Amino acid sequence: MLEQFAQRRPYNAVSDFVDANVARGLGDKLAFVDPDRSITYGELQSRTCRFAAALRTLGLRAEDRIALLLHDTVDYPVAFWGAIRTGVVAIPLNTFLTVPQYAYILTDCRASSIVAAAPLAQTIWPILDRLPHLRTVILVGAIAEDKAAFPGREVHLFEEILARAPAAACMAETVSDEVAFWLYTSGSTGDPKGVKHVHSSLMATAKLFGRGVLGIREDDVAFSAAKLFFAYGLGNAMTFPMSVGATTALWPYRPTPEAVFEMMRRHRPTVFYGVPSLYTALLSHGEICHGAGSERLRICVSAGEALPAHIGERWRGTVGVDVLDGIGSTEMLQTFLSNRPGDIHYGSTGKPVPGYEAKIVDENGRELGDNEIGELVIRGPSAGEGYWNQRAKSRRTFVGDWTYTGDKYLRDEDGYYFYCGRTDDMFKVSGMWVSPFDVEAALVSHEAVLEAAVIGKEDADGLTKPKAFIVLKHGYVADDGLIEKLKVHVKQQAGAWKYPRWIDIRADLPRTSTGKIQRFILRAEESQSLPG
Repeated sequence: MLEQFAQRRPYNAVSDFVDANVARGLGDKLAFVDPDRSITYGELQSRTCRFAAALRTLGLRAEDRIALLLHDTVDYPVAFWGAIRTGVVAIPLNTFLTVPQYAYILTDCRASSIVAAAPLAQTIWPILDRLPHLRTVILVGAIAEDKAAFPGREVHLFEEILARAPAAACMAETVSDEVAFWLYTSGSTGDPKGVKHVHSSLMATAKLFGRGVLGIREDDVAFSAAKLFFAYGLGNAMTFPMSVGATTALWPYRPTPEAVFEMMRRHRPTVFYGVPSLYTALLSHGEICHGAGSERLRICVSAGEALPAHIGERWRGTVGVDVLDGIGSTEMLQTFLSNRPGDIHYGSTGKPVPGYEAKIVDENGRELGDNEIGELVIRGPSAGEGYWNQRAKSRRTFVGDWTYTGDKYLRDEDGYYFYCGRTDDMFKVSGMWVSPFDVEAALVSHEAVLEAAVIGKEDADGLTKPKAFIVLKHGYVADDGLIEKLKVHVKQQAGAWKYPRWIDIRADLPRTSTGKIQRFILRAEESQSLPG
């Protein structure tokens, strides 16, 4: 399977995802719809051609880099595919970052231009003097007066440059092995890293997971709570549906439970993508019902973090549709382990997606057998080319054909893979590995607990024991009695040695903007609180 995607050949990903749909008669088919506008495949082709021509007129050339700081609207696919059409490297940016984080990424990637939604563009005003490489700013949803906010830069309005540019068909002469776009990691373990992805990786993920596992088809309507800047969301809401000419409903703002239910009722999607914390919040909301608001819903998907078994089972019982839990990564672009229709084992991450190979190795690279905990390594056609300007980390992660995920896993005798935690998150108690996820899953299975995060903490004797940070459900009050009940509950559910010796009640937990718990922040807090 790997070989069919590995052959270097003339190829531009736009040909498969945009032009092919128009060529087979889907020009009038709705491609994307957001709360205010919609765009057909024919209009998308025309506008990507115009944007590609506009970029050339502005002086951008093949292999230049353009940052995309955009909400999930119909303008996003125009900018993303328009850049790739002309050979310019697109770099989607997380829309929920802080000013220092934007400074870090824009300095790191050295983008010469940026396409930014007007409200988001304000976040880079304070750091313009730190971005000498940024020459051109293209504003979306702005007015002429907004240009004055970027002194010393060439500033244009998105709609104006599209209106001036020709819609004639165009395509850069790229090859399948050429870098098409970068994605920055979420920063769940530290500073984000820029992963370089080639043209052929997009269709590889669409064929192997989108079609091969999800069975995505032309009559589907997709809705992804995960955003397009996220590797998970990029596949969910863009490449998977576009690979078959399906339709995507886009939501530009934070996916609150109220917003998700409104989107489900309005667009009646057939495929829904979320993350575990969102599924938990939806199940706790008064509007949860059969179909979650869409009587056409046929499949749901979860990724980002492991889905606790009881959440998947409750969703199936309440909504009537299974949740396929899987794992992907920015480094691998999309999902490589997953449950699948007709083969769902809640509590596990399923089995390798056909076309990918997986193995579990120890710290010396020796392959481990069933029921042994080690690091998950993956081989498949969508692996990134490497990290930008991170040579040592690239060598540790991308080793020959294999990609080291940094995730601890075990595989049972039936071939199902079980998540144990990030490599940095695992710790030993009484000589035995403890998975933070096991303890967290036990805690959130208690009726009082909404969310939980677990780390290793040294006791007075210098021995590592679990410490839990939890968020209680509404109506529950923290007291000594509840804390003792939770400790007993974990002993019964996960094992006596795994129970948390300390439990810290929090209003919320530190998370990345993509929903992943940042346990390294909790560890840092604990280390700073130690005496001396």
